[in-house]
Amino acid sequence: MRAFEAAGARTRLVRLKEDLEDLEGLVIPGGESTTMTMLMERMGLYDAVADALHSGLPALGTCAGMILLAERVSDGIDGQQGLGVLDIAVRRNAYGRQLESFEAELELNGDGASFPGVFIRAPIVEDVGSTEVIARHDGRPVGVRKGRTMALAFHPELSGDLRLHREFLRLVRS
Repeated sequence: MRAFEAAGARTRLVRLKEDLEDLEGLVIPGGESTTMTMLMERMGLYDAVADALHSGLPALGTCAGMILLAERVSDGIDGQQGLGVLDIAVRRNAYGRQLESFEAELELNGDGASFPGVFIRAPIVEDVGSTEVIARHDGRPVGVRKGRTMALAFHPELSGDLRLHREFLRLVRS
């Protein structure tokens, strides 16, 4: 929330399906994707979020948020599915455990400057499907976009660099 506010956006938390009303965009943050899915289902948010996203609500998913936006998820709990918003396949926690977290300079499409990526138990994109790759680490896709939906395997909010937050806001406003 602080990163988006620093980039000029008004923010609010979404905890109930009523909180989705009048949103211009939705950020699904990092965390533990199976827990997030179970809580969304328990609170009646899962279907409401899926409906809003499939109806065109712009979204940004970071780390676990990328997993939730994905169409195909591997290494999840039995039956774990993403919301199916992006035609991507991801493998959960593929960059390793918490202790194996790392920072790396990323290549951003359309931007000559590198981006400081912070990876914490991050997913790997195994198949980009019909999405556009917008960021890479060692040649591997770590950021994708389709229309007004973006997903990042890393945590841009921890980098201090607001370029990707501003890009998402540009997509929301377009």
